[in-house]
Amino acid sequence: MGILGTLFIGLLAGVLARLLKPGKSGLGIIMTIILGVAGSVVATYGGQALNIYEAGQPAGFIGAVVGAIVLLFIFEALHKRS
Repeated sequence: MGILGTLFIGLLAGVLARLLKPGKSGLGIIMTIILGVAGSVVATYGGQALNIYEAGQPAGFIGAVVGAIVLLFIFEALHKRS
């Protein structure tokens, strides 16, 4: 999948993560895309570390959403501190 496909999946994962997590996050569309793409990366490497995925196998869409939700919790926790 190319970069545009990755960005599109990241956008969908980020939007779904924001819809599933209650509360106001205050993120714009660009940060939502970055959150979704980063969530996919976190889910891929986390899944490989836990032997859920094989090396080189990307996380699925659900894994990307879960990773994005985790990153959203971390982002909001750090944002409240400052």
